[in-house]
Amino acid sequence: MRRPPPPNGPPRPPPGAGVEAVHAGLSNRHPPMPSPPPGAGQADTGSTTLAVLLIGPAGAGKTTVARLWAEQRRVPTAHISLDDVREWVRSGFADPQAGWNDHSEAQYRLARRTCGFSARNFLANGISCILDDAVFPDRPVIGLGGWKRHVGPGLLPVVLLPGLEIVLERNSQRHGNRRLSDEEVARIHGRMAGWYGSGLPIIDNSHLDAAQTARALDDVLARAIASPPQW
Repeated sequence: MRRPPPPNGPPRPPPGAGVEAVHAGLSNRHPPMPSPPPGAGQADTGSTTLAVLLIGPAGAGKTTVARLWAEQRRVPTAHISLDDVREWVRSGFADPQAGWNDHSEAQYRLARRTCGFSARNFLANGISCILDDAVFPDRPVIGLGGWKRHVGPGLLPVVLLPGLEIVLERNSQRHGNRRLSDEEVARIHGRMAGWYGSGLPIIDNSHLDAAQTARALDDVLARAIASPPQW
């Protein structure tokens, strides 16, 4: 998705930096998320109803990892991709390669509300969900806060952030409007560095395949459920 050029962001810390995501009960409009039993050392995410937001730049592997994680769970789990929902619009689609403007922002907001409604509906029926989107830390109006409003305060955000050379390589294998210019990929990746220091868990999957990344994601979520930190 094409966005405005980033400001100079903070330097990227060593791989593996970051802390766990918060886990809080959903509001009264949403079904409560179960808590781990007292004294549990680590929660079993395979039996827990969750709402997860997987964040990352283009080429991070968000959609692949989210789909795989959802498929491998022992309880019903849905995968909702923001890009897929945006592309439900056929005539008049705001192509991200055409630039970020009022038209594309309006369609983004509409798609996010649609994803949020779907997620709440799944959760109300006992089905976990994982959403994926390229959420930027410097766009709070349409960023993480918007997702939490639409899905609920129990949403668990996790960031996938491999190295720039990895996302450039993966982007080169894309086709159609999912493929961005190298310059755009580099801008998006640079802005994602702002998540360091945010308190969100960050997974550097530069040297992990999809299955390994899905397991790393499950470990991060299990620790967040068992011992929710403040962020």
